[in-house]
Amino acid sequence: MQEKSTIVSWLTTATNMLKQADITSARLDAELILANTLRKNRTYLHAHLDEEIDQRRVDIAEARLSLRLDRVPLAYILGKKEFYGREFDVSPSVLVPRPESEEMINMLLKLAPQDNQPRTLIDVGTGSGCLGITAALELPDNWHVVLSDISSKALSVAEKNAKKLGANVFIQKQSLLLGQFEKLDCILANLPYVDKGWKNTSPELHHEPPEALYAGEGGLKLIRELIQQAPKHLTDQELLLIEADEEQHQTIIAFGRQNGFLHLETSGLIVALRFVGTKR
Repeated sequence: MQEKSTIVSWLTTATNMLKQADITSARLDAELILANTLRKNRTYLHAHLDEEIDQRRVDIAEARLSLRLDRVPLAYILGKKEFYGREFDVSPSVLVPRPESEEMINMLLKLAPQDNQPRTLIDVGTGSGCLGITAALELPDNWHVVLSDISSKALSVAEKNAKKLGANVFIQKQSLLLGQFEKLDCILANLPYVDKGWKNTSPELHHEPPEALYAGEGGLKLIRELIQQAPKHLTDQELLLIEADEEQHQTIIAFGRQNGFLHLETSGLIVALRFVGTKR
């Protein structure tokens, strides 16, 4: 890049480099990198295109651009990602929150019991906490929300986000529902469901924590284990919401039926099940 960069010249060059790397959101990524580096918003960039950038800021922006060209997710570079209208801190210890996961919140708000009885929800494999924290902030006050994960680093990120967003949640370290003692009215689960043999996965996946992405048995190992564990922890007639690849949905629904679950509906990547079987 030229020695004395203006906002417009830096954005133009950075956008072209990102396009050459086959990054479809090239212009947006360039703007977000530079806006974050300058501690301004994108509107400021558009209104000050001819403004010169201090060389120290140019160096920082170019270092971040290099990471993005290596296909490091933008959220890791900036340390944050928006989810359901709120900004969550993220690190390479957790998956990047994805817009597709927001549908789980929509389904929860649609299907959750509409009463004032004390209720408990658990976000299993919470990662950044985006699902559980959003649930806690969107549901009525009668809901007690638990964030659980097997990773201490992930729980640290989730706890930080809960404090930042003012969400009243309980943090606990556990593997799926092993050791769970409190009865549950709803389980949210965005567990690892990617099979390592899948083709055409995004290059960005290589930078996300593999333990949060990949699972055996065609990506369904942990989901099956959760479905088997859930009945003894759920109250009668309550919910299990699972995110998975669309091609896995029918297998999940069939396995759910074998374990006492009724398929309520599917939307996007989210499968909603209700337990109607016999407690074990």
